[in-house]
Amino acid sequence: MEISAKVIAEHLGGEIVGDPEAKASSVARIESGRPGTLCFLANPKYEHYLYTCKASIILINKTFEPREAVSATLVKVDNAYEAVASLLDLLNALKSERRRGRAFSSRVAWTAKLGKGVYVGAMAYIGKKSRIGKGSQIYPQVYIGDGVTVGENCIIYPGVKVYKGCRIGNNCIIHAGAVIGSDGFGFAPTADGSYKKIPQTGIVTIEDDCEIGANTVIDRSTMGTTLIEKGVKLDNLIQVAHNVTIGSNTVIAAQTGIAGSTKIGRSCMIGGQVGFAGHIHVADKAMIGAQAGIMADVKEEGATLMGSPAIGHKEYMRAYAVFRRNGRGSKNQ
Repeated sequence: MEISAKVIAEHLGGEIVGDPEAKASSVARIESGRPGTLCFLANPKYEHYLYTCKASIILINKTFEPREAVSATLVKVDNAYEAVASLLDLLNALKSERRRGRAFSSRVAWTAKLGKGVYVGAMAYIGKKSRIGKGSQIYPQVYIGDGVTVGENCIIYPGVKVYKGCRIGNNCIIHAGAVIGSDGFGFAPTADGSYKKIPQTGIVTIEDDCEIGANTVIDRSTMGTTLIEKGVKLDNLIQVAHNVTIGSNTVIAAQTGIAGSTKIGRSCMIGGQVGFAGHIHVADKAMIGAQAGIMADVKEEGATLMGSPAIGHKEYMRAYAVFRRNGRGSKNQ
């Protein structure tokens, strides 16, 4: 599927420098661009590739002025990094064919309701009184329990398990192997040293425009709901425990673990392998570095934290300088 510089500029509201009929059929990194590909330049450290790149079309920021001649057609946009994400959505939509209908080997309960244009793949199961919104794609071997609600235009990839009663909003993507609504880790110690399971009677609610990575698990609440608010993006292999709330537009990288009843604010950015203790609050717009350990409330909006136990970024860097200096000293002794 080819797309011209003219179509790209119209879609992105950009300005063309060069041939508006130049065409690209795939996207490549700027250092490996070749004829027929589209690249982008957002980071100035890669500018030198701009002058040797063989790509047909390159997205650049409107504020950027090349210092040398460029052979490719340029499309100038307000923000090249954001623009390429929007463009990839367009290319994916052009290439993708929405599936419809039900595979013969799928099973849909007679009380379930499927909206117009829903696809249900082979060996998928949809339980009693569940509702699937129009245009949603339920891939093979997906399990959707009784009373589940899935909104419109969702994509549920193979092997996803959605337990009883959970709610998924519109335009959500849930990747292969994710589990939504498994029991929270709730056990009460008894006098004889054993543990009695605490029934987990709640659900998981995932609001609109969320994306859940492969093999991520979100536990149902003990009571009420574990809540993933609108626009949240979770990477692969994340554990979200019972009664957790993750605020809107927060992004979390792989292998992070969030203990029960923790509330994470809106628009936070959380690196990989971060661990959150239970029953704490994290303020909006917090930025947390990889492998940090969050043991207590983060009260300052926009705080940047690193280390375990986590401390402020500047304090961490000063401490790290001391660690390195002392480490070198011990080796010389």
